[in-house]
Amino acid sequence: MDFAHSEKVEALRTELAAFMTDHVVPANREWLRIANEGRFPLEVVDPLKAQAKAKGLWNLFLPGLKENEPGTRLSNCEYAPLAEIMGRIPWASEVFNCSAPDTGNMEILHLFATPEQRERWLTPLLNGEIRSSVAITEPDVASSDPTNLQTTIRRDGDDYVINGRKWFTTGAMHPNNRLIIVMGLSDPDEEADRHSRHSMVIVPIDTPGVDVIRNLPIMGHHAPEGHCEVRFSNVRVPASNVLGGEGDGFKLAQARLGPGRVHHCMRTIGQCELAIELMCERVMERKAFGQRLSDYANIQDWIAESRMEIDQARLYVLRAAWKMDKEGNKAARVDVSGIKVVAANLQTRVVDRAIQTFGAMGLTDDTPLAFLWTYGRALRFIDGPDEVHKRVVARNEMKQAKARFGQAAAYLTAP
Repeated sequence: MDFAHSEKVEALRTELAAFMTDHVVPANREWLRIANEGRFPLEVVDPLKAQAKAKGLWNLFLPGLKENEPGTRLSNCEYAPLAEIMGRIPWASEVFNCSAPDTGNMEILHLFATPEQRERWLTPLLNGEIRSSVAITEPDVASSDPTNLQTTIRRDGDDYVINGRKWFTTGAMHPNNRLIIVMGLSDPDEEADRHSRHSMVIVPIDTPGVDVIRNLPIMGHHAPEGHCEVRFSNVRVPASNVLGGEGDGFKLAQARLGPGRVHHCMRTIGQCELAIELMCERVMERKAFGQRLSDYANIQDWIAESRMEIDQARLYVLRAAWKMDKEGNKAARVDVSGIKVVAANLQTRVVDRAIQTFGAMGLTDDTPLAFLWTYGRALRFIDGPDEVHKRVVARNEMKQAKARFGQAAAYLTAP
């Protein structure tokens, strides 16, 4: 088994890490200062985007790019270590046009958009000229089972009329946001196949009836681009705005979520790497009861456990990415569920240890740790709660057990 990255990926890792060190990290304090004023720091991000695009560090996530489309054509396995580097600064992905939810939206537009949809929406997204959102989760139903979604997408002549309420619609308050991809119930027939009753429709954000109600804080932290509650009141869009076809909502959701979960997980691993680095520097600097914190056995255990857990998670995520590249997203479905659970729980454990080494300072915004812990906790819901993904893994394990039922009994030693 060869775990080494190719020469191309190693060169990109070196170039990307240097760009982060030279340009993104020095801009982080200014980004945070502006964000804390309640504004999105376009004046920080936009010049960096221009520099990254000029260097070819652009649209790294999308393997299916055509020759006339801007970006670097990388497989999921090639992109994964780059996502880890970007993840160290939570807003950095936008600099390289690799931020969620745009990545998932570009993925499904790339796969399913009509020529007109591509020209109006995909091309400016690929160029980094606009941002986008996706509205799936709803406050009034258990969205862990998407068949519960109640927002209606009703056909009316040559239009669709959308009514409902969504929340955690990330990016809806970004100043460059121009569209929301809305998933809702398009077939009211309760007897129909429950996975063919929902559709996805492109809704320009300035359409009458679209109301961004509030930016939801995540455990006290506000994202300047917004994790928003959005109300759709008799929102009318042309029927040509449907993505794929009517009833294809679940198919499209799966197409966008598979690669996106790999991206989330690798960014998380990058944040865990930053946390362990901060933890190690902190314990070498601080003394308590006459010796450095790094001399205490329990602190050494935290460092060792964090290193082992990070490396284990990285290998698991890379295997999922490799399987997606070799066998397709569907074949990697169980691994993708597994990495989603592992990475989210990894982040809260590793960052919690780092917070503990910083003492009270770890609870403040003087370090990135409090936010990173919050994000890790949120990741246990983002793209589906832990319990749903564990269910996928368990069901697959039981399916295999049924196929070989009785074979394990040969290993029993009781007379």
